Amino acid sequence: MMYLKLAWRNIWRNRRRTIITVSSVAFAVVLSLILESMSLGSHEHMIDVTAQFHTGYLQIQDPLFEDEPFLDNTFYYDEALRNTILNADPSIDYIAPRIETFLLAAGDLQARGALVMGIDLEMEHNLNRLKDRLTEGRFFEPGEEAAVLGAGLARRLYVEVGDTLAMLGQGRFGMSASGLFKVAGLMNHPLREMDNQIVYLSLPTAQWLLSAEDYVTTILVTPDEIRNTDPVSESLRDALGSELRVLTWPELMPELLQGIEFDKIQMYIMMGILYVVIGFGLFGTILTMTLERMKEFGLLLSVGMQRFQLSGVIFMETLIISLMGVLSGSVLGFPILLMVLSQPGRTKW
Repeated sequence: MMYLKLAWRNIWRNRRRTIITVSSVAFAVVLSLILESMSLGSHEHMIDVTAQFHTGYLQIQDPLFEDEPFLDNTFYYDEALRNTILNADPSIDYIAPRIETFLLAAGDLQARGALVMGIDLEMEHNLNRLKDRLTEGRFFEPGEEAAVLGAGLARRLYVEVGDTLAMLGQGRFGMSASGLFKVAGLMNHPLREMDNQIVYLSLPTAQWLLSAEDYVTTILVTPDEIRNTDPVSESLRDALGSELRVLTWPELMPELLQGIEFDKIQMYIMMGILYVVIGFGLFGTILTMTLERMKEFGLLLSVGMQRFQLSGVIFMETLIISLMGVLSGSVLGFPILLMVLSQPGRTKW
């Protein structure tokens, strides 16, 4: 206790130097917290957007669909299957069936390849708040022969709300898929690539167009919390058996996860450089404090103080300054983290 008191008094001999050193450590802590929080938040947002609007957190599909994503590898979806899925695990929040394929979409002036997605609008809205993305017009009613386009695709096709969209392609088992649809609305899709090619139809309309009545390509399953993804996937595999395949979001987006890992490595390198710079500053402070007190150390040794005790005092001084900086940085950074975590609509990870 005596050595701790001695160390405490020593670090406040030069208050300005101690405050500057503590402030530099606190700055490093706050900056590290902000950088890591921004990185983790952006990664979670990318995963959320991709999962909600594209792959889902859990996806049920035909065993052959992942390797051969054709309409021939769809599966029958009815009320019995829906109840089986919802009753498989209490952590399942909601599901969203989809049927999707690529067709040629054309307006009066241009034609483009389009990702045509048949959806149950209410279920899809539960998953990704799709109705809130609408910028013009309205969404279709169930079974209505109307389409909602991504704003990017609408610009490429030179079509507006109220125009007629022609679609042509191949349906299930090689059947011809063609039809004319009124453009009911335009939406701003958060994924730019999909915004330039997405066409939404109601699920019954898309099934009729593709000659796949009562069939879907995928069912997206959302757990109540993302951390429950693996337990829910095991429950679904047990309930569905080998007839259908269950994939989790890490299996559905490996390229995105690889990009995130690379981004994390860059962040760790930046933080490492920051810590090295601050570490040299702390080392310089301790070295200056030591060199200024050489005569004092000689006097302490002459009156009987052991060298290891003197080293312990210096170590305590370094430790106290470091802890003061870390605690100060944590206190300053906590309100920022609290503000981020309290944002409405944030996904539970």
